[in-house]
Amino acid sequence: MTVFKTFLKVLNKCKGTIIMYTVILVCFGIFNMKTSDNPTNFVASKPDILIINNDVEEGITKNLIEYIEKNSDIMEVEDNEEARNDALFYRDVNYIIYIPENFREDILNKKNPKIEIKSTGDYQSSLAEMMLERYLRIANTYTNTLDSEEEIINSINETLEKETKVELTSNLDTDSLSKMAFYYNFANYSMLAGCVYVICIILSSFKSEMIRKRTTISSMNYKKYNIQLLLSNSLFAFVLALLYAGLSFILIGDTMFTLNGLFSIINLFVLTFCALTIAFLIGNLLSNKEAINGIVNVVALESSFLCGSFVPAEWLPDSILKIAHVLPSYYYIRNNDILKEMEVFNLETLTPILINMAIILGFSLLFIILTNIVTKKKLKKS
Repeated sequence: MTVFKTFLKVLNKCKGTIIMYTVILVCFGIFNMKTSDNPTNFVASKPDILIINNDVEEGITKNLIEYIEKNSDIMEVEDNEEARNDALFYRDVNYIIYIPENFREDILNKKNPKIEIKSTGDYQSSLAEMMLERYLRIANTYTNTLDSEEEIINSINETLEKETKVELTSNLDTDSLSKMAFYYNFANYSMLAGCVYVICIILSSFKSEMIRKRTTISSMNYKKYNIQLLLSNSLFAFVLALLYAGLSFILIGDTMFTLNGLFSIINLFVLTFCALTIAFLIGNLLSNKEAINGIVNVVALESSFLCGSFVPAEWLPDSILKIAHVLPSYYYIRNNDILKEMEVFNLETLTPILINMAIILGFSLLFIILTNIVTKKKLKKS
C-alpha cells in the first residue's frame, strides 16, 4: 500500500505532461474532423469551353458542336486571339477548340482532319480533351464503315448516349472510418510518449539509494519486484488508454459503436500493454531523469514517423516501411489501416489483424524478458 501511495504521488506530479499529450491528440483529432468535412464523392463537372468554328455549321460539324455544348459550359469571348489568350490565362476558359475549315468534308472523306486546341492544362481541360477525343475516335470509326452522313451521325449519337451503370456495392462510411483510423494512428504517439515519460519518471523515483538497498537486502525476488511495479504502472496505462478510447467516442461518434470501432479499441489496448513494457524496460535502463525527454523523442516520435502515425503509410517509401517492420507501432497502425476498409468480419478477414496483435504481444514479451535480465544484472552489481 505504501508503494501504491508513493506511485500516486509521483503520478500526480506528471499530470501536466499527461494533459499535454492528451490535448495534442484531441487537437489533431479535431483538426482531422475539420479537414475531412468536405465530401470525397465524385461529382461530374462541366469544363468551360470556347468553340471557334471555321467550318459551315452543318452535318457532322453541327453535331460535334451540339455534343460539346451538351457536355460543357460554352463561353463567349471577344473575337480576337489576344482576348482568347487572356481568357485562358485568367481561367475564364479551360479549353479552346478550333474547328478547321472543311472539317465536315475532310472527316467524311476519311482524311482525319486535325483540330487545333488551346488548354489551361488543369483537370477541367483534361476532361474537355477526353470528351473531344472520344467524339473524334467514334466519328472516325463510323466514317470508315458507313457512307451516309445521316447514318454516321445517328450511330455516333447512339454510341455517345451509352453510359456505364455504376452500382454502389459497399455501405461503408469511409469518411468516418478514415477519421477513426487517423485518430487511432496518432494515438500511437500520445500513448508511447505518455507511457514512456510518466513511467520512467515513476521508476526513477523508486530508484533512490535507500529504496534500492532495501530491495536488494530484502527477500523479495527481483521478478516479483518487477511484476509488482509492472502491475502498478499498468493501472496508469489502462486508465490512459480508457481515456483515449472514450475521447474517440466524442470526436468520431457513431462509428465507434461498430465492429470497426470495437477492434480499434482492442488494438489500442494491445499497443498500450506493449508501450507499458517498453517504458518499463527503458525505466530500468535509465538512471538519469534528464535523459527521459530525449528518450521520449527517440521512441515516440521516430516510431510514429517511420510507421505512418503522422503521414499515411501508403505515402511512405518502401525502404522506410521495411525498417518500420522491426517496430511494434507498424503492426498497430497496419491494423488501423485494415479496419478502416473492412466491411465483413469473419475468421478469414480478422486473421491479419489477430496476427498483427500477436506480433505486438510478442514484442511485449521480449521487452519483459529484457527487463528481467537488466534488473537481475543491476541487483548483482548493487
